[in-house]
Amino acid sequence: MIKKTLLTALVAFGLGLGGTAAYAEGGEAHVKDYDFSYEGPFGKFDQEQLRRGLKVYTEVCAACHGLRLVAFRTLGDEGGPQYSADEVKAYAAEFEVFDPELDDTRAAKPSDKFPKSGLETAPDLSLMAKARAGFHGPYGLGINQMLKGMGGPEYIASILAGYTGEEKEQAGVTFYENTAFPGGWIAMPPPLEDELVEFDDGYDNNVESMSQDVAAFLMWTAEPKMMARKRMGFLVVLFLSLFTVLLYLTNKKLWAPIKRKEA
Repeated sequence: MIKKTLLTALVAFGLGLGGTAAYAEGGEAHVKDYDFSYEGPFGKFDQEQLRRGLKVYTEVCAACHGLRLVAFRTLGDEGGPQYSADEVKAYAAEFEVFDPELDDTRAAKPSDKFPKSGLETAPDLSLMAKARAGFHGPYGLGINQMLKGMGGPEYIASILAGYTGEEKEQAGVTFYENTAFPGGWIAMPPPLEDELVEFDDGYDNNVESMSQDVAAFLMWTAEPKMMARKRMGFLVVLFLSLFTVLLYLTNKKLWAPIKRKEA
């Protein structure tokens, strides 16, 4: 019964994130600005949070949603969950993939990618954190996005944690009140509940914590090289600053004789 309820919720979860779920008229959406560890020029992914988010994805989301752009081997990359080679191999083996050479399914290997979505109505989550915008305006100017970022992970976490427990039926469809979904009512049943997933590190497993964990993990799947990009950006800024100083000193030295003559 629990699995059936979760399956129904996951289908609707895909519809909500994919933007195709019907919603009733209601209030304005409120996306919470969560303080993720990777934000800012020197922020970085929290390895333990990524591992918790992966577990939430595995036990709750993977039944319907795929990560077809993510290879299992990347779970061992620096800046990610950083599983050992044996852990990656064991995790991949939990999934089955279709092998054209065998014309049959087999246990996945680290070189394989996560399976595609199991349902046509369930969108792939590989890039979902980059595809959604949690912050807008005012007046469509994107000022909030400049200050807070696009807010894709915040949108995902807010949707998952935004249920009030209120329900209503409209046109034969049951809607659930959600403070983060546009219109205020969503056709997706709550996919998470407190203590649904047990974490190895004993971290809080209430709905809001799990929502942030899986949102952070989906941010990593969307931009797994973020830490490398930040390091490269820092080095580029440092180089340009040094180059600017050298250019200024060189220019001053070249023009010094001419300025002395004019004086």
